[in-house]
Amino acid sequence: MAGWRIPGLAARPRFTSRATVLVLVLCSLVAILAYPTRQFISQRAEISAQRAKADHARQQVEQLRREKARWQDPEYVKAQARARLHYAVPGETPYIAVDPAGQSSAQPSSSAAGAASSQNTASGSAGEAKAAKPWYAGIWDSVDAADTAAAAAATPLPLPPSPVGDTSPHDH
Repeated sequence: MAGWRIPGLAARPRFTSRATVLVLVLCSLVAILAYPTRQFISQRAEISAQRAKADHARQQVEQLRREKARWQDPEYVKAQARARLHYAVPGETPYIAVDPAGQSSAQPSSSAAGAASSQNTASGSAGEAKAAKPWYAGIWDSVDAADTAAAAAATPLPLPPSPVGDTSPHDH
């Protein structure tokens, strides 16, 4: 069988020189265009991210402008002073409503419930006394508490006694 050959099918190379040149040109085009294409895609993604950021910033600016316009209204300022700072117009009697159910809703489930409930009633009366005080009294109380804590920390502690007969400052 090795001796039988078909006359028109002589041993031809698989790739001709034209096909080889064409493959090399295509590969070089892909290699040349890959980096700029990747840069183009990443820049487009960055541009869209910056546009989204700019839109978000515009929305925030618009919201702040609306808020600034609200603060220009004297009635809004009065309402905010009443709500946030508990201010009252002269002649009004301000009231602060305290919900006692909100403080005692957390009941412990351990055997120390009796002791905890007595603590809750003690803290409930302290909470009512705290709610009756104006806001600046609470601030002043915290300043006093910080001052007494600083004074307690400033008192020097007694030094431990030194070993007897050892006068050298070095460890042995």
